[in-house]
Amino acid sequence: MSLKQGGKADIVDVARRAGVSISTVSRSFNHPNLVNLATRKKIEKSVKALGYIRNRAAQAMHGRRSGTIGLIVPTIDHAIFAEVIQSFSDAVDQAGFTLLIASHGFDLEREYAVLRKFLEHRVDGVALIGLDHSEPTFQLLEQQAVPVISIWNYEEDSRISCVGAANSEAGEMAARHVLDLGHRRIALVFPKTVGNDRARGRLQGALVQLRHQQAEPPEAWTIQAPYNIAEAKDACGALFDLPERPTALLCGNDVIAQGAIYAAFERGLRVPEDLSILGIGDFKGSKEMEPALTTIHFPAEEIGGLAGREMCGLIAQSEGVKATGQLVRRKCQISLAERATCLPARDLRPSDP
Repeated sequence: MSLKQGGKADIVDVARRAGVSISTVSRSFNHPNLVNLATRKKIEKSVKALGYIRNRAAQAMHGRRSGTIGLIVPTIDHAIFAEVIQSFSDAVDQAGFTLLIASHGFDLEREYAVLRKFLEHRVDGVALIGLDHSEPTFQLLEQQAVPVISIWNYEEDSRISCVGAANSEAGEMAARHVLDLGHRRIALVFPKTVGNDRARGRLQGALVQLRHQQAEPPEAWTIQAPYNIAEAKDACGALFDLPERPTALLCGNDVIAQGAIYAAFERGLRVPEDLSILGIGDFKGSKEMEPALTTIHFPAEEIGGLAGREMCGLIAQSEGVKATGQLVRRKCQISLAERATCLPARDLRPSDP
């Protein structure tokens, strides 16, 4: 087969080689679920043989799909969002979309700037983490009428579509577990809650339970630490060096809990014999820690996969494939993963080893 001058194949060449119409080739790219598997395989074989590359920019200029979804996360520095990103990516990939990922470093102004760049590239939809976003971000999404979904946090009255868990329930569940073990000297280690609805919900949920049992920690036992093992270790170390220390430590997530365990070991404290530690999130590796971390399990794979499928549905809705105009809100269930870092309370004295 002879190609056009310059040697680059176009969609006509692909259709001719695969023995299908141009519209069928286009449909296999934009709506693969509408093309049967055998035909898609023929088209894919033709695309590979010819080295065909679609001109997404030209498609976007003509108001057609770019085939991309933008995902903006607070960080890609560690495993917090790795599993949810992977399952979200797998889901949108099955629908023929390519995922673009960027991070904002827990800075909502920077998130807005990243969103603008994604929209300049004519992404078909945007996925965000959590429900705390700046007003300019919400306004821009509304002005551009771009399909958007939030991942990880669920609220029944959310401003945008969301798929996730109720983080306040996670905080309540964590606090209830250590209280049921008889602990009343309980410390809290959480990240900053401004602009972070996940951390805020967990902290508020934990405090509700602790106050109900007259076990709210003193100010010195309520400390902040970022989602960083080294900094969490330092913050928890300072807590453990106080003249009087807690018998249980409730951490805002598993990364902080890991830092807390390292800080305890460094000071000769045994976990859980001298100090019970509980995390939230149940990230990959938490079960394999030594000792295995007791935590609140978030079904990250389920959340990511469901969010990806709902994202594709919102994009289809915006194209008129279906028409409801309603927000999507999906709540996923959390559970206690009871492992080896928590034991019933005993009467520890400040001088105990």
